[in-house]
Amino acid sequence: MAEAWIASHAPAFTRNELAVLAISFPDRALIGAISLRLEPLHRRAELGYWVGVPFWGQGYATEAAQAVLAFGFETLGLNRIYATHLLRNPASGRVMEKIGMRCEGTNRQHVWKDDRFEDLVRYAILSCDPRPPSP
Repeated sequence: MAEAWIASHAPAFTRNELAVLAISFPDRALIGAISLRLEPLHRRAELGYWVGVPFWGQGYATEAAQAVLAFGFETLGLNRIYATHLLRNPASGRVMEKIGMRCEGTNRQHVWKDDRFEDLVRYAILSCDPRPPSP
């Protein structure tokens, strides 16, 4: 399944739908992944990321997200990048705040996950918004 998932990335990027990047150490050891689900008509994208549990709390998601914001705004010409996190995962929201995203609100019981409805908190940043300096 992982091989099929990875194989789908290049064609999705070619179709201007998705940009998926690995988060890795210089020796290429995988830490996680980060993506932009592209919506070219509206010049916006949804940011998504995951980081392996052993690497939580070490700044890797924040560093990768800052780099992907720069890529989205400066290379892809996006105007808006947004992201959501489960209300019960405030650490993900802190990553969004650290990269300059603003909270726009909560979608109550927006997704069904682990046999229950979950609230999603939405954040966004515009190309004209200030961004914190990279680490």
